[in-house]
Amino acid sequence: MVARHFSHVETWVFDLDNTLYPPSADLFGQMDGRFSAYVARLTGLDHARALALCGEYWVEYGSTLTGLMAHYDVDPHHFLADVHDIDISHLQEDDVLRDHIGNLKGRRIVYTNGSENHAKRVLDARGLSRVFDAVYGVEHADFKPKPTQAAFARVFDRDGVDPKVAAMFEDEARNLAVPHALGMRTVLVHPDHTKDAHIHHHTDDLADFLSQLVR
Repeated sequence: MVARHFSHVETWVFDLDNTLYPPSADLFGQMDGRFSAYVARLTGLDHARALALCGEYWVEYGSTLTGLMAHYDVDPHHFLADVHDIDISHLQEDDVLRDHIGNLKGRRIVYTNGSENHAKRVLDARGLSRVFDAVYGVEHADFKPKPTQAAFARVFDRDGVDPKVAAMFEDEARNLAVPHALGMRTVLVHPDHTKDAHIHHHTDDLADFLSQLVR
């Protein structure tokens, strides 16, 4: 049974985007447009090249924001407010997911590379706000992004997470490498399977997976 691998878990850490809502919601489709528009205004590049630069920074630094802060001294609060100014009215409440998260014994937190405000908007739209004990955005990691070890250290220290008795749910495989190294149970939430050694479990249906953890 899957549940036996989580019998020790006291803290449940969830990513937000494409983890607590389905990728089909395509919020990143909107955000990519805002990313490229912001970078185009900042750099004078055309939108195609600006979007490509966003991707290059994401690969090199872990996030577009980190690259912009390094090269253009961007105000991170201004950037986050701009790129997260998106329409989320199509997100639907998910009572099944809410109940399964709520049934998890222990502390339940959200940790995203987005902003706290973005996370709270999405959680409200999904009907998930009340099942989480805390919400952490990239600002709580001093704007250092996952997958860097420093980002996890800042957020986990702030919340008091003991990785040895914690689990992490993420849609990006690379963001599970540090949690695995720290001793966390790792779950990749993604349509495609990967055999990376730092991923203990994989699911393309978070609610169904959580339903197996009731103990």
